[in-house]
Amino acid sequence: MQFGLNFFPCVSPAQKPAEQFFRETLQLASLADELGYTHIRQVEHYFKPYGGYSPNPLLFLAAVAQRTKRTRLITGAVLPAFNSPLKLAGEIGMLDGISSGRLEVGFARAFLPHEFAQFGVSLDDSRRRFNEGMAQIKLLLEKENVSSEGEFHSFRNVTSLPRPTQRPHPPLWIAATATPETFALAGKIGASVMAIPLEGEKMRALIGTYRDAWRAAGHPGKGYVMNSFIMCCASDRDEAMRAGCAAGNGHLRGLADAAQEWMQGASTKDYPGYDKMIAHITSDTIESQMGQGIGWIGTPADLVDMIRGYNDKVGGIDSASLLVMPSTMPAEAAERSMRLFAREVMPKVANL
Repeated sequence: MQFGLNFFPCVSPAQKPAEQFFRETLQLASLADELGYTHIRQVEHYFKPYGGYSPNPLLFLAAVAQRTKRTRLITGAVLPAFNSPLKLAGEIGMLDGISSGRLEVGFARAFLPHEFAQFGVSLDDSRRRFNEGMAQIKLLLEKENVSSEGEFHSFRNVTSLPRPTQRPHPPLWIAATATPETFALAGKIGASVMAIPLEGEKMRALIGTYRDAWRAAGHPGKGYVMNSFIMCCASDRDEAMRAGCAAGNGHLRGLADAAQEWMQGASTKDYPGYDKMIAHITSDTIESQMGQGIGWIGTPADLVDMIRGYNDKVGGIDSASLLVMPSTMPAEAAERSMRLFAREVMPKVANL
């Protein structure tokens, strides 16, 4: 199992100014090579404290590229629904060159109603926009002098520049939550999948759907699955709880605020059952996640047990993306946690 860093902002300007947030996260990112973290990841969101400091993860990762040499850079994820494929393809090629071919590109449908409303995009267009946008970006990266007549975007005889450093394009990911069709799509097209850690048996079934689709499409191996976890590691359990629980619950409260329209019954045809799923997720606490083995807060021994237990329940994941500075956690506490986790946890679970 590999471990990386997920810098998912969930703060308001009153809690932490943008300059401070980026100064702290970039300093933590600069430790990734030294400590053995294999990727750095950031999401695309807008307008609310939950993700609002990351409207362009490619821009953040370009800064990270200047502070690392080996660590992979992953968009977790960009949103075709709100972006021109021509613009995204060019930016992807640019960052792949800046990073000497270390970029990996995750795509997501987006799921927050307030973002769709502000961009003037219908939730019911979500899946069609995602499928079209991802296909067009892939085409632009793979080939030159290409044309596409789409429902939402069209172009003729265009070559996207810069050309990607990795050929035919950087590795692709699809973000998935609880929809089997999305897991199956990722497997069918040979993309890796980034997911949230759901209850064990449900996650096991979704991973099974992904790997079945992967094999049915004739891809070699079994695919690649990443889950994201809030993490705080300390030598003393009480210290870990003090540092991690308030910050972890701050992140979850940010999600609840950003997704409040779903809890008012805003389910749509492209998001069937999201009202119930989001209501469940946003009523969660970091303490209940710890009880399920998906809130990784505790001593090194605690976290080793949680990681082994979760991995067994879901049938194995390949990578954990660690939210090491959730919400208002002080950067000093995040750095201590990162160092201790790398020294005393990662070597004991690397062979899972």
